[in-house]
Amino acid sequence: MKALVAALLLAAAAPALADEPCCATGDLGLVVERATGSLLVVDRSDHAALGRIEGLGDLSHASLTYSPDERFAYVFGRDGGLTKVDMLTRTIAKRIVQAGNSIGGAISDDGKLIAVSNYEPGGVKVFDAETLDPVADIPLNAKTIGLVDVPGRRFVWSTWDSGEAWMADFSTPDMALTKLGDVGANPFDAVLTDDAHTYLIGLFGEKGVTAIDLWDDQPAPVRFLKDYGKTEDDLPVYKMPHLQGWAFTEGQYVLPAVGQHELLWVDRTSLEEVARTPVHGQPVFIIAQPGSPYVWVNFATPLNDTVQVVDSRTHEVVKTLNPGAAVLHMEFAPRGAEVWISARDDNRVMIYDTHSYKVTGEIAAESPSGIFFTARAHRTGL
Repeated sequence: MKALVAALLLAAAAPALADEPCCATGDLGLVVERATGSLLVVDRSDHAALGRIEGLGDLSHASLTYSPDERFAYVFGRDGGLTKVDMLTRTIAKRIVQAGNSIGGAISDDGKLIAVSNYEPGGVKVFDAETLDPVADIPLNAKTIGLVDVPGRRFVWSTWDSGEAWMADFSTPDMALTKLGDVGANPFDAVLTDDAHTYLIGLFGEKGVTAIDLWDDQPAPVRFLKDYGKTEDDLPVYKMPHLQGWAFTEGQYVLPAVGQHELLWVDRTSLEEVARTPVHGQPVFIIAQPGSPYVWVNFATPLNDTVQVVDSRTHEVVKTLNPGAAVLHMEFAPRGAEVWISARDDNRVMIYDTHSYKVTGEIAAESPSGIFFTARAHRTGL
């Protein structure tokens, strides 16, 4: 009888299963096509474009995150748009315009909440991940930057205007909002370390970097590198570095020297500078190659046709590559075997083997910028 019941249940479920899309998501990714407001769906293993999703508005400064099952991407557009994209059907599942100007967002560790960081009107808005219905509106009367997800159904961010850091805790039915402290003048970006231990905040209005230990029972800002940052005597800052690209490797933080052609290496424990590396231009993204001692760096205009590879043990440049005009972003395969690099002005994505540095593929794209593989669904702080 049990076998018969099981067979009947399986038969009843068969039509529903047959209607499901056929493809898995683990090899998929999205390339932001910033000029056309579209996304290119790519297959990482086949080095191929599978299709294009259009109608996402202003993607000139877009980022995205993935649901835990990798099926849905949540895209944060510069026009305040929040778009839920179905990776399997390659369609827009839902789209709302939740603000006038947004610069990023995050998904909670349980995949239930989407938080968006806004410039206009400022603050953070939180939405139900399934429906995109509003859950919370946290204005704070300030532009928000560096929004990250933190374990325990929490979000942390900083405010440009007031120089503060905040945490919103959604682990209980009533949200708890906590000010973590004053972090310094005009935070321009922030990042969560790979172990979700420390929240690092870069400052534009004054010298220094601020760290907040989120494992502490009462997290508080700690300033370090008090001589680090922009001064009037520095080179013009052609593009602000993205702290989401700060690398964590060999027990070190690797920071872009704002306005300089250098990388700064900081001991993770002592927060003391240990070395500097002269590089090709003003660093924008510094990204650690998984499973290796190397970090890859791209640069601001006008020297943005180049990528350099730096050894975290010796702090020396070991390879210089020229992937194309206006390199905007790099994304590694989850185990580091290859790296995808967007060359915006050449309308292509170049794929390199990270061991031989040989080009193994090329994909045409319309003004490509950010590259986001679905493996990001399983990483905190992205």
